[in-house]
Amino acid sequence: MSTSEEFETKPVHPEKLQSAKTFAASYAGEHVAGTEFVIGALFVSWGVGATDVLIGLLFGNLLAVLTWGLITAPIATDTRLTLYAYLEKIAGPGTIKLYSIVNGVLFCVLAGAMITVSASAVRILFGIEDQVGYLPTDLRFVLVVLGVGAVVVYMAVKGFKKLAAFAEVCAPWMILMFVVGAMVMLPTSVAATAGVDGISSFGDFLRVANESIWKDTDGEIGILHVAAFAWVANLAMHGSLGDMTLLRFAKNSNYGYFSALGMFIGHYLAWICAGIMGAGAAILLKTTITAIDPGTVAYQALGASGILAVIIAGWTTSNPTIYRAGLAFSSLNNSWSRAKVTTVVGVITTIIACSPFVFSGLLGFVGYMGLLLAPVGAIIVAEHWIFPKIGFTRYWSTYKGNTTNVAAFATWIVSMAVGVFVEQSGWLHLFFILIPLWTFSTVMYIVLASLMGAKDSYPQAEAAEQAELARKQEERAYLAKPQADQQELSPKAPLVVKLAKYTAWASLAACVWIGAAAYVTGDISWATDWLIMPTLIYFVTATYAYLEGSKAEECQQVSVPEMN
Repeated sequence: MSTSEEFETKPVHPEKLQSAKTFAASYAGEHVAGTEFVIGALFVSWGVGATDVLIGLLFGNLLAVLTWGLITAPIATDTRLTLYAYLEKIAGPGTIKLYSIVNGVLFCVLAGAMITVSASAVRILFGIEDQVGYLPTDLRFVLVVLGVGAVVVYMAVKGFKKLAAFAEVCAPWMILMFVVGAMVMLPTSVAATAGVDGISSFGDFLRVANESIWKDTDGEIGILHVAAFAWVANLAMHGSLGDMTLLRFAKNSNYGYFSALGMFIGHYLAWICAGIMGAGAAILLKTTITAIDPGTVAYQALGASGILAVIIAGWTTSNPTIYRAGLAFSSLNNSWSRAKVTTVVGVITTIIACSPFVFSGLLGFVGYMGLLLAPVGAIIVAEHWIFPKIGFTRYWSTYKGNTTNVAAFATWIVSMAVGVFVEQSGWLHLFFILIPLWTFSTVMYIVLASLMGAKDSYPQAEAAEQAELARKQEERAYLAKPQADQQELSPKAPLVVKLAKYTAWASLAACVWIGAAAYVTGDISWATDWLIMPTLIYFVTATYAYLEGSKAEECQQVSVPEMN
């Protein structure tokens, strides 16, 4: 695809808007991913109590969903622009170039961590030892990373619609693998807990969780830290408005609440299940959880299916993350091909992934990622919502003909410096800095903008507002048409496709049954020996059903525009 198709500098046309199903699949697929194996285990190594984890994750993830639903999605559906296009409109091309570089580099590191997670599973097939140090200790691991990275980059180059299709097939199975893995490993933690023979009540579970899984050994990390991290973990996407790029295609701003599928299935259920798996694997191997990587954890619980789960989990995060990095760098020059830029970015990301430190230091990285990007979110929210309420002119810097909005640029740089200083000084924990930093950035930008021309009136502003109003009225008229006029009729699936779909769901049910058998009997071999069979059946039948279903839609000439 050309860059003009992927990085749109103009609002999305109404006929390109997507249905709820696309966003549900995207959020569920991306956030039930490789990071969950890493973060779920790290909560165990933190020495946080079980109650702090269970309650802290509940509130933190709720805050994240509300940020997506109340801030990111409304701005995205109001402007229909990517983050990069809208930030350029507010802060000018000078600011967007630096922001795109910073954003792209951060996404490269995050995607690299997920490639490393996938490689941690593949390395088991070659007898390579766990890679948990700063640098790789085996050349074969580097070769594995390069192979995994090649596949991931290929998928990212294909564009967003291909990634959504991949996530749609993988998401249901991935969710079950976390649940089944926890079911399989929970009896191991029960056996390691004195005075508990089984779990017959929630109280029994809490006792096992506190004594054998999330042991409160640190004392300094508590419920507020867990809640803050759960919110901060995806701040780049919601609070910093990165998901404007995705949600600009939403027919309704309420689609932002589909992030709950990712937060409460992925960042709540999956983190908890990953913690149970990690603690159980450490008990079985008679080691500490910090000495084993995600591949070993999943393999101990799920056997060959665990290897596959970690590989796919890494892919479902690294694919869209590399895609986002490609968009970031593409925005530096609209003439650059997104596919070529994404390929180059993917190569750099894969090289980064060769060093295991990129996932072992993941918690600190996502905190700093939020710290660097949060001020930009504050600037956008201030200009989009606060300026009209206080009588300031939106996009005033553009109307003045500035290449760079100095007020925005200065706010971003100073806020980043203040945030780093506060964190390094020890005044506030990294996870607690971002809300005060957001407030500081908002106030600073409003003050600087008022001094530099935001309070003035501009002749271009009224014409621009009228054009934007006309665009929104056209969009509302299009969406108000009957479904048939928008050519979104659902074709009748052939019998063979229905059979494949039913077989796929039956395979998932079989996975749950195997997990339940392992839990009841306490015999892990139920999962390690047998789980791979329904897993393979699921992927064959689910992929066939998806591909044939897509062909049927094309034959009936149903218009489903490419999500760019």
